[in-house]
Amino acid sequence: MAQLWGGRFTKETDKLVYNFNASISFDQKFYEQDIRGSKAHVKMLAKQGILTEKERDQILEGLEGILADVKAGRLAITSEYEDIHSFVEANLIDRIGDPGKKLHTGRSRNDQVALDMKLYVRDEIDEIDQEIKSLLEALQKIMEENVHTYMPGFTHLQKAQPVTLAHHVGAYFEMFRRDRGRLFDIRKRMNTCPLGAGALAGTTYPLDREYTAQLLDFDEPTRNSMDSVSDRDYVIELLSALSTVMMHLSRFSEEIILWNSNEYRFVEIDDAYSTGSSIMPQKKNPDIAELVRGKTGRVYGALTSILTTMKGIPLAYNKDMQEDKELTFDAIDTVKGCLALFTGMVSTMQFNKANMEASAKNGFTNATDAADYLVNHGVPFRDAHGIVGQLVLKCIEKGISLDELSLEEYKEISPVFEQDIYEAISMKTCVEKRMTLGAPGPDVMEQVIAGNKKYLEAN
Repeated sequence: MAQLWGGRFTKETDKLVYNFNASISFDQKFYEQDIRGSKAHVKMLAKQGILTEKERDQILEGLEGILADVKAGRLAITSEYEDIHSFVEANLIDRIGDPGKKLHTGRSRNDQVALDMKLYVRDEIDEIDQEIKSLLEALQKIMEENVHTYMPGFTHLQKAQPVTLAHHVGAYFEMFRRDRGRLFDIRKRMNTCPLGAGALAGTTYPLDREYTAQLLDFDEPTRNSMDSVSDRDYVIELLSALSTVMMHLSRFSEEIILWNSNEYRFVEIDDAYSTGSSIMPQKKNPDIAELVRGKTGRVYGALTSILTTMKGIPLAYNKDMQEDKELTFDAIDTVKGCLALFTGMVSTMQFNKANMEASAKNGFTNATDAADYLVNHGVPFRDAHGIVGQLVLKCIEKGISLDELSLEEYKEISPVFEQDIYEAISMKTCVEKRMTLGAPGPDVMEQVIAGNKKYLEAN
């Protein structure tokens, strides 16, 4: 068992205890970050005269060799090692001898693992950001193509007022845009370097922490060594932001599942993102949307887990904090996979525009506009509301929409109605009259789409 701390102990660690304590099975995921941090640390040690230039070069060459061999599959990371740090250091010593034993000078595993986790999370935030941007680009394309695609807007899952597909999808554009903003804020706030904090109280070596931070693209070193090794706020913030991303994906998935149903038939999901039934040949199931919706709980679980883990931990480092890795790695992988698949699904989805418009008409989504018509002809709104309610009741009895009532039937309930009522309650008129910023009217919608384009180009 390759351990870095054996000198103090007279007994070999029990195998079960060793396996329970070890983290190599999951922390091997950031071997690149561990080696990157070690290279920066060694360069700083040489700059400060703690290592010679020759020792620095030997160690850097050895680290580069380990990195290349792991990437190429020539060197396996195995359970022989307790964690990724001991794997790197042991292999370095095997390759270059005594100079490799100086790698850990002025460093603890506590500040080392804090660094590795920060570097990993920072890299993953950048990748997740790009996945969200790809989704935004897919949504933007749908918006650009569907400014005049009419559909029902809903409240309480009841058809409410007519909107457009561009307007509906635009709501999700705003959600995912905010998600990118949250990730940006987290990345900025976490971008301080913990290396040099030691176990909890710094070190007696004359380290240049500003130089190490600069080498690793951090804004500055952390300002308290105890907080440096015990801080996992950025993990909690990330998992909170990822939970929000998944919540938005889940809401959209739920709508796609409804739209794909026989009752709605608003969308046709591409075969690549659907499956059939093992017994019912007519079925086309929205599996990707359902899996995204289901995996949301998995990410929520990671957030709840780390919050629970951290709530009772005294300063500074405690082994409990090792529990941050597996669940964070899993949540990151889950979100990245869901974003990629969801983007592919919505990019290839076909919209049944005729069904959408017919659904808006049959759901009396233009009833408010019929009432507004009466108000504009001098009828008090409360009276207009009652009149249109009678019209809707008549339509329900006849199984038709407001557009299909004859003018005589309109006049039976109110003589105020004239031929222009049909234009007033058309889907086109209902949508185009809504011209305040944020509404579905085509002119303001085009302004929003233009703004989205500038945002995507700039970010």
